[in-house]
Amino acid sequence: MAERGVSRAEFIRRRRGSDFVGRRDEVGVFQANLERVAGADGFEFLFHVHGIAGAGKTSLVRQWDTKARDRYGAVTAHVDDDVHSAVEAMAAVSEQLGRQGCGLKGFDKLLATYHQRRHEAETTAVGAPAAEAEGSPASVSSTVATQVGLVGLSMVPGLAPFTSAVDAKQVAQGADRLRAALSSRFRSHDDAQLVLSPVQVLTPVFARELTEVAQRVPWVVLFFDTYEQTAPVLDSWLRDLLVEGDYGSLPLNVIVVLSGQGRLDARCWGDCLGMIAEVPLDVFTEDEARQLLAAKGITDERLVEVILEVSGRLPVLVDALAQARPSDPAAVGDPADTAVERFLKWIADPAERAAVLSCALPLQLNEDIYRAAVGEPEAAGYPWLRSLSFVIDQAGRCRYHQVVRSPMLRVQRAASPTQWSRDHARLADAFGQWRETLEATLPADGHWDNQHWRDLRLNQTYHQLCAQPHKALPDSIHETVQACDHGEATLRRWAQTLTQAGQDTNTPALTQLGHKLQGAGTDASFLIAALTQLLTIPVITATTRTLAHTIRGREHRNAGAYEAALADYNTALAHDPDYERAARGRGMTYDHMERYQEALNDFNRVIQLDPDSAWARLQRSFVHQELGRDDDALTDLNHAIGLNPPEDAWAVIAARGLVYQGLGRYDEALTDLDHAIQLEPDRASIIGSRGQTYRSLGRYDDALTDLDHAIQLNPGQTWIIASRGETYRLMGRYDEALTDFNHAIQLDPDQAWIIASRGQTYRLMGRYDEALTDLDHAIQLDPEDGWAIYESAVVLRLSGSEGAAERWHRVVEVFQAESVGEGRKAVWAAGNLLVVLCGLPDWRRAQEQVEVFLSASPSRHQIKEVLNDLADLRGALPVGASQLDPIVSRLEAALSQS
Repeated sequence: MAERGVSRAEFIRRRRGSDFVGRRDEVGVFQANLERVAGADGFEFLFHVHGIAGAGKTSLVRQWDTKARDRYGAVTAHVDDDVHSAVEAMAAVSEQLGRQGCGLKGFDKLLATYHQRRHEAETTAVGAPAAEAEGSPASVSSTVATQVGLVGLSMVPGLAPFTSAVDAKQVAQGADRLRAALSSRFRSHDDAQLVLSPVQVLTPVFARELTEVAQRVPWVVLFFDTYEQTAPVLDSWLRDLLVEGDYGSLPLNVIVVLSGQGRLDARCWGDCLGMIAEVPLDVFTEDEARQLLAAKGITDERLVEVILEVSGRLPVLVDALAQARPSDPAAVGDPADTAVERFLKWIADPAERAAVLSCALPLQLNEDIYRAAVGEPEAAGYPWLRSLSFVIDQAGRCRYHQVVRSPMLRVQRAASPTQWSRDHARLADAFGQWRETLEATLPADGHWDNQHWRDLRLNQTYHQLCAQPHKALPDSIHETVQACDHGEATLRRWAQTLTQAGQDTNTPALTQLGHKLQGAGTDASFLIAALTQLLTIPVITATTRTLAHTIRGREHRNAGAYEAALADYNTALAHDPDYERAARGRGMTYDHMERYQEALNDFNRVIQLDPDSAWARLQRSFVHQELGRDDDALTDLNHAIGLNPPEDAWAVIAARGLVYQGLGRYDEALTDLDHAIQLEPDRASIIGSRGQTYRSLGRYDDALTDLDHAIQLNPGQTWIIASRGETYRLMGRYDEALTDFNHAIQLDPDQAWIIASRGQTYRLMGRYDEALTDLDHAIQLDPEDGWAIYESAVVLRLSGSEGAAERWHRVVEVFQAESVGEGRKAVWAAGNLLVVLCGLPDWRRAQEQVEVFLSASPSRHQIKEVLNDLADLRGALPVGASQLDPIVSRLEAALSQS
């Protein structure tokens, strides 16, 4: 009776483990390590198996896996070259541990959130196909959710006009180009970080739950096979995880095995090579080869000698030739024949021989692919094929060992180029049909987000290239550009496939292109370098070139290289003046450059091309706000609310609430924010923004209620914690304010405005030394932070310290420069400059600045905030009433007339 509870895959694993021959010393090294106490003398937690292709690395690590599981109670996971990022590696480990009853549930949940948020980030504006979408932002709600969080930041620090000058754009520019977060529908700042920095967010959770698994089992062993392929994207992550402890300290009973052809990169591993157990593999010794042949029943000396000579004692070939079990020494033939030809010659059944050759054509195998490759074979043929020694079977998929597959492909291509093309065309058609069937079940804009769809498309592309390399190349280049649009991991898959197709068809140009794309780098500029390479290809079509420039423009913009982004968008629009995606991207670039009129022109063009684009109306409303055209902004938002689908209604309503908040129309802001919260009751950022509105109204208890709730929903949201600190400060509860500021700074130590807010709190408490320390630190982080410079000047004057005059003149320079620009920021800067001149004091210039400020057509809210800040200035410093009162009267008169 069959053993209950053992899967087919587990049975095959055990059977192959029992057939393992040779490598006794290497097996003994690993086994002895598992018999030691973790941390004892001689114990190793990191192994590196390396050797030439076909040396038996995969077979050895499989044997290690079998020993670890069956004899030592380990749970194990294998990662190979099917992963192209650290995120994919963690997902593969979690999935395999889950099958062994040790799943990483918290990680899986967070990973699912990541995939959802990433899909939202890549989803287009309403109704547009994914391939045509501007990657940032993706939709109405994506933009607004980020603006809710960032506008919240701008409303926090002390003196209101100073804080309003620190708007969402400034915050984003100072935090690793956080504006890239505009491309997703974030529930919170944590969601933004998850999409922007998935490795940094996911890995600590992965490490923590892997540690919990290790506390329940004797050993956890992670195998990274074909590491020569994955090292470029995994090296730094694994080093940080295993050696540096950047994501938390893993217990020593978590053992990692790296297995690949070459040595480890000394640039990454050089200073820790002493803690890596090297296990080099060469070809079999003659004794090992003879032992394997004897185990297969091959003892005829003439056969043994031929096999040893033909195989070169390369383990994979020795095993393949032995598995054919030749019985007639006369059939051995000329020793000069290749090992593959010899192997095929010893398969007596012509149908089996043909099946082996046909199944070398696909990159990977399952039963469906087997049938497509072979025709209509016997069902029993696939299990037999899977049993062959050179067929690597892992995680439900199979593929030939490349040392065996490559010569099989050469044999077929040389024998009949026409048949070669037909066979690959048939396989391309099969993958195309499977892909089209899957597409019928997917959203129209969701194809590239589906892993199975991408696998089918990639295999279809490979076989099209193999069938007719030159004819298929233009379409393949377009797909590769689309892969760039989807991200680095997807591009690496396409590049690897281009390389493979080039090698398998002996097309050097294709091979070189794949290698160049794979070698484009691993840093943030990888996609830019890859797109630059693709744009040099002569056969690239005009449509593909337009798309490539547009995507590269996005990458340049997200990297802060605005001039390069504009150059790309201009080129794309020169090719296609009606390409909406490029117009959107250029508009966003102008927006980030604070060239608002040019941004407005582009968004007008987008709306002209697509009048029903809710996203464009929303984005244009933000530009209108920057230009001080609040009525136009509200008109666009009202229109967007009518266009927006129900699931996004909360977002535009919240955006309108924030406009009302910025205008000081707090009752209307509360109405919209209340409505948005009713639609999305768990959005911490909107609740936090409502709390700020309550604070602006002086309703501090209501503000604290909202801010407490928002922090409960999202304990890591630093701006909400700091906002509660500001509320406590305004209530005179300074100790509680300091507690919140300390917590926020601990979570994010480089946020200058939070440090400055704490400095202001110290100033109000009369703790001038601590205040000045914080304010100097904030200025160091952001030398153009006018509010921090102003606060430090106040502290220096109050404490009688030197340097006060220099700080006053410096803050005048900062706000003078900002007031020269256009839009809302310039108006706020003009009001800030007026307050600073009164504090200097420079009454002649202050009198002149009143008229400059009023001539800029400030809103009622802006005038009110300047009046509030002058009142705060009067309370902080001895300011002459006879000089200040006329200025206040002039502002009050303007307010009454507005």
